[in-house]
Amino acid sequence: MVKIRLTRGGAKKRPFYHIIVTDSRSARDGRNIERVGYYNPVAQGAESRIVLDLPLVDKWVANGAQMTDKVRNLYKEATKAQASAA
Repeated sequence: MVKIRLTRGGAKKRPFYHIIVTDSRSARDGRNIERVGYYNPVAQGAESRIVLDLPLVDKWVANGAQMTDKVRNLYKEATKAQASAA
């Protein structure tokens, strides 16, 4: 099964997450199929908190990929932010 989930990066006490498409059997920070965005929970100032390629995510979901709960919440937040910016 293909999942859209987070993979951790960044330094100790400074998390940074890539939003990736991967096989559900692979390790959290293991092999991925494609990167579709990132999430920076400690963003400050002009740094963007969520960057997500929404059409690409929609394509993967249409092809059967499933989002984790956290990614689903980030997706909703990104769509609201894009709608308010337009």
